[in-house]
Amino acid sequence: MIIRKAELETVCGVTSRLPLHNQPEFAFAGKSNVGKSSLINALMNRKSLARTSSQPGKTQTLNFYHVNDAFYYVDLPGYGYTKIAVAVKESWGKMIEDYLHRSECLRCVFLLVDIRHEPSANDKTMYDWIVRNGFRPVVIATKSDKLSRGQAAKQLQVIRSVLGMEAGDVLLPFSALNKQGREEIWAYVESLLAPETAALDGGT
Repeated sequence: MIIRKAELETVCGVTSRLPLHNQPEFAFAGKSNVGKSSLINALMNRKSLARTSSQPGKTQTLNFYHVNDAFYYVDLPGYGYTKIAVAVKESWGKMIEDYLHRSECLRCVFLLVDIRHEPSANDKTMYDWIVRNGFRPVVIATKSDKLSRGQAAKQLQVIRSVLGMEAGDVLLPFSALNKQGREEIWAYVESLLAPETAALDGGT
């Protein structure tokens, strides 16, 4: 996919209304510091459009990135950071739940987990939550460059088992460092876009 244009178009807080449009949306969920911003930057071929930070809990809003004037990547607030106040966590959860229920353009939810570790209870809760809202999450196992090929293959099986993924569910390893998995994610996004949008220049 050739990225001609990418920009942060809308930022929604707890009390904000969702943007009104009719273009496909692809949402990204994951625990704090799992690499959502790095993944989104890689998919948009940008270095720092989505702000990355070593400080967990940085993303506190729904951030809508408009790509090629054709679709949106939506960065959801991270979960699982223990130092965030309970009331704030609850407001973020409500914001995410409202988005999953109300968005009429959401095509897919990507759930990011760290390939180096067994999915946490929060990861499992988010996975089940997404399923209950009518979606089959595409699971992205980040930081794949940190493991050998054999270790990565073993961990992918652990992730499938712990999350309770079905046989046909998609699980892709990804590395922000060497861009492993970016092509596969692009291909999956293109497969879900409307025919006229998918007709955009293919390739990389």
